[in-house]
Amino acid sequence: MMNSRLLPFHIFALIACLSAAARAADSPIEAVSDPLPKPIEFGSISVTTVPFVRVPRSEDSSDVAMTNPAYARIQYMYPITDGSGRLVINDLRGLLYITDSSGQEPAVFLDIREQDVGFDDSMFPNETGLAGFAFHPQFAATGTPGYGKFYTTFSASSESGTANYLDHDSENHESVVREWTVVDPSANQFRGSSREIFRIGQFAQNHNIGNIAFNLSARPGDADFGMLYFSLGDGGGANDPNENGQSLSEPMSSMLRIDPLASSEERAYGIPADNPFVGQPGIAPEIWAYGLRHPQHFSFDQDGKLYISDIGQAQIEEVNIGISGANYGWRLREGTFATAFGIGGVRPNPVYPLPAADYGFTYPVAQFDHDEGYAISSGFVYRGSLIPELQGKYVFTDMVTGRIFYIDTVGLTPGGNAPISELRIIRAGETISLREEFGFPDTYGREIRAGLRLGIDGEGEFYLLSKGDGWIRRLQAMP
Repeated sequence: MMNSRLLPFHIFALIACLSAAARAADSPIEAVSDPLPKPIEFGSISVTTVPFVRVPRSEDSSDVAMTNPAYARIQYMYPITDGSGRLVINDLRGLLYITDSSGQEPAVFLDIREQDVGFDDSMFPNETGLAGFAFHPQFAATGTPGYGKFYTTFSASSESGTANYLDHDSENHESVVREWTVVDPSANQFRGSSREIFRIGQFAQNHNIGNIAFNLSARPGDADFGMLYFSLGDGGGANDPNENGQSLSEPMSSMLRIDPLASSEERAYGIPADNPFVGQPGIAPEIWAYGLRHPQHFSFDQDGKLYISDIGQAQIEEVNIGISGANYGWRLREGTFATAFGIGGVRPNPVYPLPAADYGFTYPVAQFDHDEGYAISSGFVYRGSLIPELQGKYVFTDMVTGRIFYIDTVGLTPGGNAPISELRIIRAGETISLREEFGFPDTYGREIRAGLRLGIDGEGEFYLLSKGDGWIRRLQAMP
């Protein structure tokens, strides 16, 4: 019998779908009308917010009608892990800012728009731009290979370079990973050089490159030390029209893992020898895990466990645990349900009961449906000290509604559907709605959008990043 692991999975899945479709013709399958009927309620934990810093107002570069009205498209705030207390913030419009744990006024560290690297966010102001950044764990260690190096993910014009993958299918733009080397790692303004290390074509304007990070729990000598992870969506459109989710020939819909300090004649980066598909013909060796729709954010806990937030199509938002070689199921699965493409013979966008044959998919450890929120955004395991009740819990946000959720991290299992609670935000003795407090007009629809993300500092404390007003607010326990 042929080993299905070696068969290109999109072909394998197509065979499965065709057989399922034949069965569906005889026994029509009904859609699940309410995938997760139990509402998410407030848990026992309440916090308040304290203003921290506000970044400068920025503007879209797009000249199209649908510009984004956000004050600043701030996405992440992470520490530089060199003991300096410095924090870096990215604005998708092309800016990296530096502040510090005392709340120093943010100053521009790097304006990528001035660097002649092909940066372009004009094709879709809602999702394209300077998507992520990561500082090498050896950034401040003199004499080491990673000294002075950091990395960014961003959108670029298709004519500004040649893609490693899908250069022929890049009519909208291309997604890029670039390495930057500073002359002085202690300086708060970039001065140095850069080189492009990875590029992939994007046929559509959305579901492109996302976050980028190192596993900072790994130590020199560990197989994961200095390995760079980044995420790619399915390339855009609705319902994965190019079927990238189950294709392994290109690293779309995937978590990618590379060695940024190695290179070969073929690539400006190295392929870690322990990546799960190394040496398998027809499979992109950068792939670490796949079958994700739009994994815009992921984060590592202090023990190296990887948490992946995957934005759903029309029904389910997912929290996944990162597992080397895992297939999370998109576009055949959405959460712990089948899609129309996973069973055949039914209409798309509702979800359906799982068929008897499972094909080895890895399911989320927690999920919520669109009765509760519309797009999962950033999430981290809390390891700070200001909110003792949150210690060890995975906290994540819905970027549209501004709701903040949390789950226990003990005993999480794929498909286990961990109970989700909502974090209560209190001000002046009253529970507040973050969407009502600092939301802005939603260019995806007619509602108000919270534009909410989580940031983190070197002590593991959490911050709320609001695109609507450009403010960063620290979370802390009630007094």
